[in-house]
Amino acid sequence: MPRVDTDTFYRNALARYGHNAQGAHWESTRSQQVRFGVLRRLLPADLSTLTLVDMGCGLGDLFDYLKGLGACPGEYIGIDVVEPMVEIARRQTGREILLLDALRDPLPEADYYLCSGAMNTLTREETGCFIERCLAASRVGFIFNLLRGADDCHTFNYWEPEEIEALAQVLEADCTIETGYLYQDFSVALRHRVVGGGEVG
Repeated sequence: MPRVDTDTFYRNALARYGHNAQGAHWESTRSQQVRFGVLRRLLPADLSTLTLVDMGCGLGDLFDYLKGLGACPGEYIGIDVVEPMVEIARRQTGREILLLDALRDPLPEADYYLCSGAMNTLTREETGCFIERCLAASRVGFIFNLLRGADDCHTFNYWEPEEIEALAQVLEADCTIETGYLYQDFSVALRHRVVGGGEVG
């Protein structure tokens, strides 16, 4: 059974707080940007030739963050399941924003998939499916963050880093984890392995 109805959850936040970080269910703009900063560090230095898919892109804030750093990818595609957010993100970014369900719909191929916060209301089974599908659609890897802690909350989705490391082994992916930047949060880079034990990209 789903933890929450995702569409209602985000529509209500958008209606209450408007087109800002809180409207996308972030605690604050600061915490949102701290998380974005970690995702950026886990990406290659040069994004200019890469295609990035921002899964659960919300209002397109990650694209704006990268643009502000002068680090726009060669191609950016946003994906979200909440239609009002898709419409806002299209206007805000001027880029391709798709209305898709990450758990069910076919996903476009890209060098990297990114996800910041969109898995925080999924069940554990849905999280595993989400990670597996995004990794499979990427040529190089999937970079994301999760809430850290015991999975004992009815609304939010908590994991421990070692659980993701175990999942990475099942998916035969190399795993890099960053912690310590925010309380109860961690970030992960899963990258496809290549023959010979090296990494792609």
